[in-house]
Amino acid sequence: MATPHTYDVIVIGLGISGTTALAQLARGGLSVLGLEATDRVGGRVKTVEFGDGVVELGAEWIHGTVNNRIYDIVLSVDQPVAPQDLTFRVYRSDGTRGDDALVNELVDYCVGGLWNPNADEAEGLGDYVVRECNKYIQANHPALLKDTEFITEFYEFANLLMNNYESSNDWNDVTTSSTYEDLDGEQHMSWQRCGFKTLFDIVLNKHNNGPGIPGADMQFNKPVSQIRWSKNPTEPVQVTTADGHQYRAKTVLVTVSVGVLKERHMKLFEPPLPEHKVEAIETLTIGVMDKIILSFAAPWWSEGESFIGFIWRTEDKVLVPAEDYWTTRIFGASPPRGAGNALTLWTSGEVAKLVETLPEDVVRRKAVDLLRRFIGDKVTEPTGMIRSTWYSNPYTRGSYTFDNRMRHQHPRARTYLAEPVVDTANSNPNTRGSYTYDNRMRHQHQRARTRLAEPVVDSANRPKLLFAGEATNETHFSTVHGAYETGVREASRLLGVKSKI
Repeated sequence: MATPHTYDVIVIGLGISGTTALAQLARGGLSVLGLEATDRVGGRVKTVEFGDGVVELGAEWIHGTVNNRIYDIVLSVDQPVAPQDLTFRVYRSDGTRGDDALVNELVDYCVGGLWNPNADEAEGLGDYVVRECNKYIQANHPALLKDTEFITEFYEFANLLMNNYESSNDWNDVTTSSTYEDLDGEQHMSWQRCGFKTLFDIVLNKHNNGPGIPGADMQFNKPVSQIRWSKNPTEPVQVTTADGHQYRAKTVLVTVSVGVLKERHMKLFEPPLPEHKVEAIETLTIGVMDKIILSFAAPWWSEGESFIGFIWRTEDKVLVPAEDYWTTRIFGASPPRGAGNALTLWTSGEVAKLVETLPEDVVRRKAVDLLRRFIGDKVTEPTGMIRSTWYSNPYTRGSYTFDNRMRHQHPRARTYLAEPVVDTANSNPNTRGSYTYDNRMRHQHQRARTRLAEPVVDSANRPKLLFAGEATNETHFSTVHGAYETGVREASRLLGVKSKI
């Protein structure tokens, strides 16, 4: 039996981090293979044809236009993108119109003015927002604080809105001490009818009938079942796929989601990953943000309408049957810019997981009932429905990560996840101890800890296992540009240069 070819690098997962790394490594002259579990590139970017155009089941927008590598790529090829207005047209659960100006003012303050406080004292994001927003209301609308019904209903709406940004179940699941950093500029740049999938054509040099990238070998429908890495620096890493095929490489770059790592890391890696990396995987939280997208024969909403916000009256919500509770956790709807006759409903957290399991006809019927409750009889019967299933998808098990309340106890979780796997003479799945301290020999071996943290290398000074993906980005996690940055980071690590596409 012939010995299988040994690649310089095998990239596992062809989302934007994996695809970016694959493209840069191939351009750098390395022999590289991309193994993708599904039948497409894209990962949690998923543009599909629907209605009279395309819709995004995953990432919807480019977030930020200043120092954003994704936006820079768009500008470099003159790809048309446009900002999408997120001003709310507010409806209440009794069918009446809400106070658009007031709600949008408070949303702008809560989401814009208070976003990412990076507080020294860690607390729930929701508690922080309510406290600070109450101060704002006291200063600008003092009489409003007496309207306890509105205050309660608004904060419930704001909670759902922030959950959709964070992919969380409740805004107090998110810590105020998050390290996330917004980029400046427009925050919601839409790919319009071209779709976010265009980004992958650009990265792989296929945009506008480009010839592709020689040496960027990709194989699809190849879920990986095991990654066997040796402590011997001269032995290659062996990757086995679910169909029994085996591949070898000097280095393997793992770009699967934290959700997949949480579920499979014990079976996926042989020998197991070091304990600090396992702790990082178990500490980080990947949330769920899902969409229900309906198509109609013709749009019944106003031309140019951006977001429709649903604010539930307390007396209406308590009358909703238990089996329909999930409908109260949909904060609003918006027309996607890629299709003129489609409308997206947004949900997140545990309810999003539930909606993924409900029969399609139930979701469709209840979604229409919800729209008619708030907006009235002008809502027509839909002609189609499509929905995302990021949690039940075995190759994602979630949408993206957020900084949870344990972050102050595990501040380096993302750093540890991003580190190359360390090989030491004493590495063992068993700890053989509890934790380390500086002994009396430290002055003779001042760099002992530094050397312990160095990556696993072979004779070519190449790391054995690398990790990329949005969860490994300290400041831009949860975004496509953040995931892209980590693909560049790991490709540059191998190439030894600062690479650009």
